[in-house]
Amino acid sequence: MTIEIKRLTLGKISTHAYIVGDTETNEALVIDPVDEADVIIQAATDSNWEIKLILATHAHFDHVLASKELKEKTGAPFWIHEECVTWLKMLPQMGQMFGLGEFPEAAEPDHLLTSEPETIELASIQLETLYTPGHAPGHLAFYLRDQSIVFGGDTLFFSSIGRTNLPGGDHELLLQSIRDKLLTLPDDTRVLAGHMQDTTIGTEREHNPFL
Repeated sequence: MTIEIKRLTLGKISTHAYIVGDTETNEALVIDPVDEADVIIQAATDSNWEIKLILATHAHFDHVLASKELKEKTGAPFWIHEECVTWLKMLPQMGQMFGLGEFPEAAEPDHLLTSEPETIELASIQLETLYTPGHAPGHLAFYLRDQSIVFGGDTLFFSSIGRTNLPGGDHELLLQSIRDKLLTLPDDTRVLAGHMQDTTIGTEREHNPFL
C-alpha cells in the first residue's frame, strides 16, 4: 500500500496529531492540528509530503490550536463538523477558562461536515466519517477502512473512554456512539486515539471496564 501514517504528540496536554500521506503522490492530510504548526509541517516535509487537507475530530482546544497557522502556512483547507463552529469561535477564551492564557484564533472552516456518513478522498487515502458525539458536540471519527484503522479522537482509549465532564459532554451519548459506530467495526481495527497508546476494537470490546 502507498499509505503511511506519522503520529506527533504535541501541545500542552500531549495530544496526538496524525499525518496521513500517500507515498506515491506525496500528498498528505492532517488529522487534528493539535499545536506547533511548524513541527507538523516539518514532519511532512521530512517525507517530501505536501499537506493538502486539515481535518479535526472536534473543537476542544488541544485538537485545533494550530489550525489557523497550519492553514495559513500550507494553504490547505480546514474541515470540521458543523456543530463545532461555535466552539471554534470560543478558542481564544478557552485558554483563560483553563488557566492557560489566551489562545490564538481557530481557522475558519472551509467545509462543514455533517452527521451523515461522508467519504473524504485524497489521492489513495479514503476516510469514512463516523459521527461520534458525547465527548464533545460534533465529534467525528475517521475510518481508514483499507488499512483497518480508525482515528477515534477522544471517544475510545486503551481501557478507557473520553471524559464527559466538560461543557457539551454527555456520558450516555458517548457510550451510544462507541457501541453504535466503533464497536461495530472489525475486532482487528486499530484505534489511533487523541491520547494514550494504540489499541484495537477487539481489545476494548473484551476488556474495557467502561463498556
